[in-house]
Amino acid sequence: MKVLVSALEVSANVHLKVLRAHLKDIEWLGIYEPIEPTDRPLFSPKTFSVMGFKEVFGKLFFFYQMLQKMRLLAQEADVILLMDSSSFNLPLAKRIKKKYPQKPIIYYILPQVWAWKSWRAKTLERYCDKLGAILPFELQHYSKKASYVGHPLLDEIAYYKDSHEGQGVVFMPGSRKQEIRALFPIFVEVAKTISQRRILVVPAHLQGSDLKALYGAEIDLFEISYNTHESLYQASFAFICSGTATLEAALIGTPFVLAYKAKALDFFIVKHLVKLTCIGLANIFYNALHQEPPGRGKTMLHQEFIQEDVNPANLLEVYTKMDRVHFVQEAKKLRDYLAKGSASQVATWIEEYRQKT
Repeated sequence: MKVLVSALEVSANVHLKVLRAHLKDIEWLGIYEPIEPTDRPLFSPKTFSVMGFKEVFGKLFFFYQMLQKMRLLAQEADVILLMDSSSFNLPLAKRIKKKYPQKPIIYYILPQVWAWKSWRAKTLERYCDKLGAILPFELQHYSKKASYVGHPLLDEIAYYKDSHEGQGVVFMPGSRKQEIRALFPIFVEVAKTISQRRILVVPAHLQGSDLKALYGAEIDLFEISYNTHESLYQASFAFICSGTATLEAALIGTPFVLAYKAKALDFFIVKHLVKLTCIGLANIFYNALHQEPPGRGKTMLHQEFIQEDVNPANLLEVYTKMDRVHFVQEAKKLRDYLAKGSASQVATWIEEYRQKT
């Protein structure tokens, strides 16, 4: 059996690795990080690592070429698996379904239609055959084809805390160069005032890189870790760039504060396109738990600082005053809300299509 996969994000490839552990004797085609010696992806996801409207605009012709190549490659596949990255994967789904209407398309990790561009839900239902929602509240935006499959982080996290206690403070300034350049200098100033161990969590895919060239000489202030979950579990607190890591910290039970700085133009555009009261995934879920519109509610699990509000004084105030006992109690509710991991259900879908071929 051959599966064409489009996994452009680092997080999507982490989830894909867990999914593949449930599936045997499959040839993987497309865009993904290789795991086995026999893997021969068409392109590495690193090729697609761009951030911001200007960078994306500069690579539009490249993206168009990749869409054409993936559409051609789909001819060899029995099943199509699209993961996250709707700006690329939605146009890809259209091209493949129009060219090969009988080929089943699974979309796993749906775009955030609850936040903006709600019309994408109808597009997904038109061009895809199965939609794997990883957020329970996503289902209300679809009339058919969507199922809650669980959340992939519950397949991947092996450490859960019962108390806020721990050793050391974790700093996670993001995985992209732009994020690191914006946040790391501020995190350095925060770290200088903290007497506990200071652990810088570096994304695993950067292992072996010249970290001083990326982070700067002040990286020497920190212990280096490449294990996100273990480091969060052992720590007493964390300073985290917005993204999947904030949800990982919440599910593990480590108190944290979210910090995010984007380029001024990107922030201006997004601010006027997306009307949200919070951007952290844990807060978005926490809204839903309190019967509020996800991402537009008032009830927050943790504090968020964005743009000019990201400064050492604000971050240190949360570090000093946060009610850690309350945070851990409430974080447990998120685990109950998400209920289960998602890999086994998506693997079952692929196996069902295997039996039909």
